Amino acid sequence: MKVLWVVNTIFPDFSNDLNIPPPVVGGWMYGLAKDISNSGIKLTVATTNTKLSSSNKKIEGINYYLLKGVKHFSEYDITLEEQWNKIIKEIAPDVVHIHGVEYAHGLALIKTYPELKYVVSIQGLPSVIYRHYLGGITNKEVLKSITFRDILKKDTLINAKNKFKKRSEKIENQYLNLTSNIIGRTKWDYDHVKVKNPNCIYHFCNESLRDEFYTEKQWSLKNAKKYSIFLSQAGYPLKGLHKVIEAVALIKNDFPNIEIKIAGDDITNSETLRDKLRLGGYGSYIKKLIKKHGLIDNVRFLGFINADQMVNEYLKSHLFICPSSIENSPNSLGEAQILGVPSIGSYVGGIPDMIENEKTGIIYRFEEIEMLSQGIKKIFLNEKFALDISENARKIGKERHSRSINMKKTIEIYNSIASN
Repeated sequence: MKVLWVVNTIFPDFSNDLNIPPPVVGGWMYGLAKDISNSGIKLTVATTNTKLSSSNKKIEGINYYLLKGVKHFSEYDITLEEQWNKIIKEIAPDVVHIHGVEYAHGLALIKTYPELKYVVSIQGLPSVIYRHYLGGITNKEVLKSITFRDILKKDTLINAKNKFKKRSEKIENQYLNLTSNIIGRTKWDYDHVKVKNPNCIYHFCNESLRDEFYTEKQWSLKNAKKYSIFLSQAGYPLKGLHKVIEAVALIKNDFPNIEIKIAGDDITNSETLRDKLRLGGYGSYIKKLIKKHGLIDNVRFLGFINADQMVNEYLKSHLFICPSSIENSPNSLGEAQILGVPSIGSYVGGIPDMIENEKTGIIYRFEEIEMLSQGIKKIFLNEKFALDISENARKIGKERHSRSINMKKTIEIYNSIASN
């Protein structure tokens, strides 16, 4: 069987061949691609880029294509149609798997070859992200936090929010209306795609994780730094850092040395003139919030860290929090669970499918900082509870993210689509 993947990033092996830095996102796809290729499927992986020339290379059994775009792939690019035409004539895929409904380069393929057999997998849904993007931050607070950078780049938080609305109307809706096969993994994404396309065929398949998380390493309290909290990212309001800060402020007197560690660049940095000019609205808001609650010494941004470093940060932390205002099934939570890190997640999107409250973690309403604060406190103070949810989550995480199970299920879906 020949399968074409349409993805949103240049995979690491192809990046190395092109002499560009490998991506920091999409890591869960790389292992699955190799597993599928090794199973006998002839796999082609294609994406677009506006800065690089078109390219094609076969590396370790996977055929890679890079299409040269003239527009960011959040906009429809008609120049891709002829490039897709050439690729399809060369590879003649039995199934085309488009990963995500956020970007338009796959639409150029669908409109060029509507007769091909397509399946679209759901990552996030711009229509829902738009509604929850600000994470409860009021328009008044947004306006008070606007920076010079926001004005110069016309990139306020409101602008950023509205971009998701535009993607929903111009991209997501078309994917869900033009394709009859959808791959999802939560009740949340099932409900949303069935509302938009009641006649679609929904295929359930869990996601695998990055290679580095399939390890015998396991979280233990004795190796963790007590009262430390790990967040995998916090670059924009949807990810909920502001709610964690507010919750921690409620219990700081109980844990004066409490620490919030965040993977990624310091969005609050404004030490130099250049830093000040790069400071965005959300970073400005977070900086004021940290100062307001006296948490300057309790919040630490770790900068960019690779997958191996992520594993170590998970294992060194007392707990992991996924405090987003909306998620489907966040791989960061899956990573924490498969390592056995005690976890707390907001009751949004598909997170309730991943956490059974008080058994494999703690869930709370996103806006209820009081509930979050008490969940943190319970894990910090109740060692047996922390160890119990650690062990339970590890068991369920290993099953949910089983590479062999997820590969077999993916191939079953391809066979089903190809035969119909």
